[in-house]
Amino acid sequence: MEKSKKIGTISAIMLTLSIAVSYITSSLPRTFINETKSATILNIVYITFIVLFIILLFCNLFKKFPGLDILDISKYLGGNILKDIVGGFFIIYFTVSSSIMLRNFCDSLVVVYYPLTSYVFVILMFIFSIALVNRLSFNATLNVSSIVFPLVLISAILLFFGNIDNFSFRRIYPILGDGFYNTFILGLKNIGAFGGICYLYFLPPMLKQPEKFKKIAVISVIATGLFILLCVGTLLFMFSFFLTTDEIMPLFSAARYIEFGTFFQRFESVFLLIWIISFCCFLSITCKFSTHIFNKMFNLSDIKPLSIIFIILIFGLSLIPQNYAIANFLETNVYRYLRIAVGFVLGITILIFANFKKRKVGGKN
Repeated sequence: MEKSKKIGTISAIMLTLSIAVSYITSSLPRTFINETKSATILNIVYITFIVLFIILLFCNLFKKFPGLDILDISKYLGGNILKDIVGGFFIIYFTVSSSIMLRNFCDSLVVVYYPLTSYVFVILMFIFSIALVNRLSFNATLNVSSIVFPLVLISAILLFFGNIDNFSFRRIYPILGDGFYNTFILGLKNIGAFGGICYLYFLPPMLKQPEKFKKIAVISVIATGLFILLCVGTLLFMFSFFLTTDEIMPLFSAARYIEFGTFFQRFESVFLLIWIISFCCFLSITCKFSTHIFNKMFNLSDIKPLSIIFIILIFGLSLIPQNYAIANFLETNVYRYLRIAVGFVLGITILIFANFKKRKVGGKN
């Protein structure tokens, strides 16, 4: 990547946070609360420390391969065949996860705002948007994300403090919810909420200052954990949400309760607009990464048509679920485990074996 097109430290952090935000503002807080009940706050703190430990291991494994991404490391470990296999898994993850998220988000918009409109037309609006955005440079998308994420963060802070009069802090009791096993053992699957890690694998060659990769990764994990904590805390203290599992866009419901005097009311439309823009950034970034990986696998001379192909693929996959219930099931039970399998299991395994090979080759030398 040319120096002028490389990503700054702040933009890289905003990139990973934009990925997490799209999941959090959709249905993640509801899923957390339904599964871990009153122990949700404790579970979030717990998994944040677990992911922080994993990310430190992740950064130490990358130290042996400065300036390389997971595809380069896979090629070093197993040649072009392994590189293509790993790249294929990441492309499948990016396209499938984007389509699931897109369908779920659009179905929610239809229920909340457009009950007489087909979800297909709402999906097409997002498809046309990312098609236009992808005509711009990658840095332009990241610059928009750098502007949008602070607005999303402000909306989450307003949600929390704007509803504080409606809170019942007794809902954190019992502290362990359904027990130690559900909170700390079954609750480990919630590490899938930290989806930004999947994009960190490709960042080192893109950074203006590769030496700050560890700082980017650590800040991204901590900020994601705090953002999840803020959003989940809002819902947990406001509602008995684990009793209303079919609630559509729970954060949107919480926004309806905010009032700052008689003049500043009905903030939910503003919040929803910010979340929609953030979601468009997520789709654009995902499409850009898929294009980048495919190009690196096959070294194509012209990558412009690739972007359109991936957009059409995301659109087609988003139409597969027959209704919102299926789309929500896929997001809750497929997307999260897909993140864990690709982001934590596959990536870390490649890095560990590549480090073993590096050490073995170094020992022989």
